[in-house]
Amino acid sequence: MANTKEGAAKKPAANNKPAKVEKAAKTEGAQVVVKGYIPTLQKKYKEEIIAKLQKEFGYSSIMQVPKLTKIVINQGIGSATGDKKLVDIAQQELTIITGQKAVQTISKKDISNFKLRKGMPIGVKTTLRSAKMYEFLERLVAVALPRIRDFKGINEKFDGKGNYTLGIKEQIIFPEIDIDKITKIMGIEITFVTTADKDEEAFALLREFGLPFKNIKK
Repeated sequence: MANTKEGAAKKPAANNKPAKVEKAAKTEGAQVVVKGYIPTLQKKYKEEIIAKLQKEFGYSSIMQVPKLTKIVINQGIGSATGDKKLVDIAQQELTIITGQKAVQTISKKDISNFKLRKGMPIGVKTTLRSAKMYEFLERLVAVALPRIRDFKGINEKFDGKGNYTLGIKEQIIFPEIDIDKITKIMGIEITFVTTADKDEEAFALLREFGLPFKNIKK
């Protein structure tokens, strides 16, 4: 009988799952993408953007239409050599902004002039894909960029390979960041990686997603 009771006590394994969700949601202010949720821009790509780009560039198949594969968000922290806590703070802030845990980037070599040693944390980054990528892009376009003072649009400078990097001067444009709690204003680099062969095609893709380029004809 003792064995039966002991076995019965181990049965309720289903209670383990909510504990994991609780743990993941502990980062205060972090955006959470619920499993199964399809962001508005992801729907728009499938229902509208594919057809528009196919018509604009004369693709013979929808498989030729460029896609946004990932968004890489990176922060380089030059002053980290003098204050290591800045990297920890940046890691926490980037996690809150993106809803995905950021990782610290490490120096690959010694540079004595900058008091930099190999293996020292010098920044943070995270890579977004699928629903989290679209959800972040939607908040960036609709909420964060319009909060930039005297905003007049973003520059149209691609890398020649169909990718685009946007530089943000202040992390406080993201409403998830409490301006009263920040210790230092830091910039962010946001890189949009696409499958486009040409910058012209990548530009059209990001334009349709709503990125406010300066040279868009109205």
